[in-house]
Amino acid sequence: MSALICGSMAYDTIMVFHDKFKHHILPEKVHMLNVSFLVPTMRREFGGCAGNIAYNLKLLNETPLIMATVGHDFEPYAKWLNKHQINDQYIRLIENQFTGQAYITTDEDSNQITAFHPGAMSFSHENSIPTDKNSIRIGIVSPDGKDGMQLHAKQFAELEIPFIFDPGQGMPMFDGAELLTLIEQATWLTLNDYEAELMQEKTGLSLAQLAEKVKALIITQGGEGSTIYTDGKQIKIPVAPVTNLADPTGCGDAYRAGLLYGLLNNLEWEITGRIASLMGAIKIEHPGTQNHSFSSDTFKQRYQDSFGSSF
Repeated sequence: MSALICGSMAYDTIMVFHDKFKHHILPEKVHMLNVSFLVPTMRREFGGCAGNIAYNLKLLNETPLIMATVGHDFEPYAKWLNKHQINDQYIRLIENQFTGQAYITTDEDSNQITAFHPGAMSFSHENSIPTDKNSIRIGIVSPDGKDGMQLHAKQFAELEIPFIFDPGQGMPMFDGAELLTLIEQATWLTLNDYEAELMQEKTGLSLAQLAEKVKALIITQGGEGSTIYTDGKQIKIPVAPVTNLADPTGCGDAYRAGLLYGLLNNLEWEITGRIASLMGAIKIEHPGTQNHSFSSDTFKQRYQDSFGSSF
């Protein structure tokens, strides 16, 4: 049985600003912002939340199924998926649109400014969750077109397929009432620390109150690790040591693949969180979102080295 990953497929144009945004963005002038960043380093990568999560889950020897909408320029990405034996049967082509395009600028503090053109992603509601739920054990609703995210969450709930709600960069599209509906349909909720603050502001609920609505609330906190709220407890997950900080782009998606792996294999949250943490650490050591790889043995050895235990 597989994990159905609903979300964006995109080409990422990643640029590196060899300075810090805070040196050039004046807080007292944000109402009239007009800045330019010289980015001598630039590359184009395969990305999008669904693509990144699926790539990482495949590295963990699971069988991800991507459900997404893509444009007429998708052929190079399709070849990449085929090369890595990632199933594309639920990817729908929208002929007159571009595949999603992300333009990401990262500074020396690993802060990011992103502009995103949704393209075919805006038609994600034209896909539906397969009704043969025997082939799908778990799902995730990650950033996608607004209508698609709402539809897929509703369909997962109706089919009684447990799923993670991962609003990510899509959160600004929803008001508080819409977010509460999505949370109440979900089985698990995952956010980064900034999104957690925004979620509390939009819904008017505390983290404890949000956690009561799902089986687990998972909040990533960058270099501070992550926290899993479940069964009235807070489980602190440490960061995994890294050899170098190459590129934070896609670390959240790698972490979410680790969550899916743990849930698929019925692992305890302490182990699931550490697997997710290690996935993020491995990703951050490599530029781009799908340029890292490892064997099962090397991953388990690094887990042992990082946390002093095995799984």
